[in-house]
Amino acid sequence: MTTTSSTGGNSLSSLLNSLTAATTGSGGSTPSSGSSGGSGTLSAAGIGSGLDVNSIVTALVNDRKAASQQQITTRTNQTNSLLNGLTSLNSALGGIQTALATLSAASTFSSYNATLTAQGSSSSIGTATTMSSAHPGTYTIAVSQLATAQKRASSPVTSGTPVGAGTLNITVGSTTMNLAVSATDTLSSIATAINNSSTNPGVTATIVNGTNGQQLMLSSSKTGVANAFTVSANATSSSGLTSLANTLNTPGSTEAQDAKLTLDGIAVTSPTNSVSGMMDGVTLNLTGTGTNTLTVAQDNTAATNAIQGLVDAYTSYAKTVASLSSFDTTGANPPGVLLGDNTLTSVQSQIASVLSNSVKGNSIGTLANVGITRNADGTMSLDTDKLAAAFQSNPSAVKDLFTGPNGYGTTLNNTINTYTQSGGIISSRIGSLNDTLTQLGTQQTALDNRMATYQTQLQQQYTALDTLMSSLNNTSTYLTTALAQLNDSGSKN
Repeated sequence: MTTTSSTGGNSLSSLLNSLTAATTGSGGSTPSSGSSGGSGTLSAAGIGSGLDVNSIVTALVNDRKAASQQQITTRTNQTNSLLNGLTSLNSALGGIQTALATLSAASTFSSYNATLTAQGSSSSIGTATTMSSAHPGTYTIAVSQLATAQKRASSPVTSGTPVGAGTLNITVGSTTMNLAVSATDTLSSIATAINNSSTNPGVTATIVNGTNGQQLMLSSSKTGVANAFTVSANATSSSGLTSLANTLNTPGSTEAQDAKLTLDGIAVTSPTNSVSGMMDGVTLNLTGTGTNTLTVAQDNTAATNAIQGLVDAYTSYAKTVASLSSFDTTGANPPGVLLGDNTLTSVQSQIASVLSNSVKGNSIGTLANVGITRNADGTMSLDTDKLAAAFQSNPSAVKDLFTGPNGYGTTLNNTINTYTQSGGIISSRIGSLNDTLTQLGTQQTALDNRMATYQTQLQQQYTALDTLMSSLNNTSTYLTTALAQLNDSGSKN
């Protein structure tokens, strides 16, 4: 009897231990140390039986999630790589279009410089500036008179002496200022009133303290005969104010006059020494009299810089394309993200076709004839000496080669625009890829939510199993102890 009871207790304990091991094994985890003494209290991991519920649940959730997660991650990485590649290509093409915009600007091929060279013993008459409407040519400019502003001064008086009451009238053109003067006003107060008047017609008053006393000087604000002034006093003014007006109205050594000059013998006048409108696109800034030669010539600096800018932009594009379509035969580096991509292949083909063709009806015809060549690595180079020679020989043909209706700039910009414009090939693909990323983000959220629900279910199921196993362990311990006591009692008997 004693032997049978002992065997039965050991078998039950062994059965429960096997159940624990089997359950733990099904989760793919190693069980943690069980509770001692059959107390049935949950372990730190929340397991009363020694079963590592958290590890089991995590492993099961990860196993179910793995395939779907891998698919989402792979597609997201692929989409982002493609999106980055197309964005880089779009940026490189945009760089070419920016250079083309500068090249086609109205002022790029219509810049001129103008120089004045003294003839014989004459000194320089000033400087000249140009606008895009200028025309190349050589002209003789003879300046006989500069434009001046009128200046007149009053008779000297002792400082602080009142002038006399009345009204002082100062007129420029059709505008008159009527200045009321009191019996206590001096030249200084009159000057201040003139300068501060809201009806000032265009004169400046200055007090000059000379050796003979204080004098009031009036100056026209602008040069030219049309800006000369007249001064008078009304009939009721005092003799002192009338005398002041008469003095200021008497011509002196500095009277208003217009600039006088000739252009190849044609007489020209100007109210200012900045002479514009005399000829298209040229302004003379006169500083002296004499005879000078005016030379107007095309300035190709802006056009040369713009052409160099196009060459640099194309070189940047070529390097970007090389990176996006790269392939390392050794396998040491990953292939370019757009290797074999139809859009990239199409862009390369279209641009190469434009640049390799000649411009019909243009006497220069090709880029090579103005010094632009494509190198073996796909980049471009510019021979500025050859370009300068082309400008010297036929500047209008150089301009037409780039900006004419069939010019490279016009054709290339239209070709690139099909890809970069809103609704174009690249912009449409970028929009589609962004939509894909949005969808993948939605799928990721849905997967995370499903796995959270699945984890909650597993946690509940394995916690219930743990509770059951803990209870069975407690029963097994109790029975084993009881049988042992019975065995000891039987032995004593």
